Amino acid sequence: MSAVSCLLTEDQFLCSICLDVFTDPVTIPCGHNFCKTCITKHWNINVPCQCPNCKEVFNKKPELQVNTFISEMAAHFRQSAQQEASSRSTFSGFKKKTWMFFLVCLMCVFISWMVSEQKKHDFVKEEYEGKKIKQWKTGPEILQMIQKELKHSMELSKEDTNRQILIAVKESFERSQAELIETIKEKQKTTEKLAEGFNNDMKQEISELKKRSTEVEKFYKVQLEKLSEQIMKLLPESDLKRVQQYEVDVSLDPDTAHPRLILSEDGKQVHDSDVTKNLPDNPERYEKHVFVLAKQSFSSGRFYYEVQVKGKTAWLFGMARESINRKGQITVSPQDGYWSIWLGNANEYRALDDPAVLLSLKSQPQKVGVFVDYEEGLVSFYDVDAEALIYSFTGCSFTEKLYPFFSPCLNDDGQNSAPLIISPVSH
Repeated sequence: MSAVSCLLTEDQFLCSICLDVFTDPVTIPCGHNFCKTCITKHWNINVPCQCPNCKEVFNKKPELQVNTFISEMAAHFRQSAQQEASSRSTFSGFKKKTWMFFLVCLMCVFISWMVSEQKKHDFVKEEYEGKKIKQWKTGPEILQMIQKELKHSMELSKEDTNRQILIAVKESFERSQAELIETIKEKQKTTEKLAEGFNNDMKQEISELKKRSTEVEKFYKVQLEKLSEQIMKLLPESDLKRVQQYEVDVSLDPDTAHPRLILSEDGKQVHDSDVTKNLPDNPERYEKHVFVLAKQSFSSGRFYYEVQVKGKTAWLFGMARESINRKGQITVSPQDGYWSIWLGNANEYRALDDPAVLLSLKSQPQKVGVFVDYEEGLVSFYDVDAEALIYSFTGCSFTEKLYPFFSPCLNDDGQNSAPLIISPVSH
C-alpha cells in the first residue's frame, strides 16, 4: 500500500479573518487567501488596503477573483468536516489521522497476506495495491469501508476456491479430490475467522476514539469561550484605533472667541481670564457665552481630534454648524445646531441631546476624543485613556459646514483655571 505523500490540514482551508472554512476564496497580490466577502469588508473599513496577514500595503485596491482551485478544495473539505461532525468521532488533529492511517495500513497488510495464501492471485493483489485513499474518513466510515473490502475479498476468495476445485479435479489425479477440497475449505474458514477478529478489533478502537472525542469537544468549548472573552475585550480598543486614523489638525479661531477667553499663540489652548477685554464685536464673535470655534470647518468625510480636560471641574465642547447663533442667549442642543457633551460640578457628565442625557462613567476622562462621520450623521465621544465610548449622536442630518467648538467654562475663583488643550493623537 503506497502512503499519501502530502496531507492537507484544516488550517489551510480557514480564512484568517472570519476563522471559518473559505467561502468564495480569493488570492490577493501578496499571495494570501481570504473569503471574498471578508477581505472586501476589511478593506471597506480599513484604509489604505492592507493584507491582514503580512501587512503589505496596496496603493490601489486590487481586483478580486475567486480562486477556483482553493474554492473546490475548501468545498470538499467542508463536506468532509460536516460528515465528521455528525459522527462525533473526531480526535485531535494529526494524531487522529495518523492512527486511522495506521489502522488502514494494517488492513492492507492483512489482505495482502490473505491473498498471498490463496495461491498469490495477482488479480486480487493488483486490485488492492491499486487503491489509494483520497481523503480521511470518520470512524464509522472506516469500519464500513473495511467491512466492504473484506466482503469483496471473501467473494473473490470464494470464486477462487471454486476455481481451485475445478483445477484439482482436472489436474490432480494423484491426490484425493476430497482431501484437496477439504484443505481449501479449511483455509477459507481460517480466513473468515481472521477477518471477523480484525473487524471486532476495529470496532473496539473506534469506540475508544468516540470516548476521546467527547473529551476533546469539551476542551474545545472551554477554549472557544476564553477566545470569545478576549475578542470582546479587544473590540473597544479596535473601534478607537479605527477612528483615530482620521485625525485632523484643529486650532482655535481668535475672531470667534468671547472677550473673556485667553488663547495660546499656537491656537491649541483656551481658558477663562475672569476679565472681559475690549475687542471688536464682529459677527463671528460670541457675545454672551465663553465659547470659541475652530478655524477649520468640515462638510464631508470623517475626522477626529482629541481634547485634554485634565484638572478641570467644568467644560463643554463638540461640534456646531456654521449658521449657529453667536449673539445673545444660546441653547446648546442638536435642534439649535450643537452636538456636545458637558461636565459640571466636577463630576456631573451630560450629553446635551434632545433631551439631555445624564452619563454614568466608570472613570473621569482626562482626554476626550471626538469623531464625526458627516455622511452617516454620526458624532461620537471617546474616553481616550479608557479606550471606551462615552456617547454617540446618531441619525443626524448635516447639510452645512461643521466647526469644532470649545468652552473652558468660567474660572470659578481659580478652581477651574486649567485650560482646554487640543492635543495630538498618540497612535
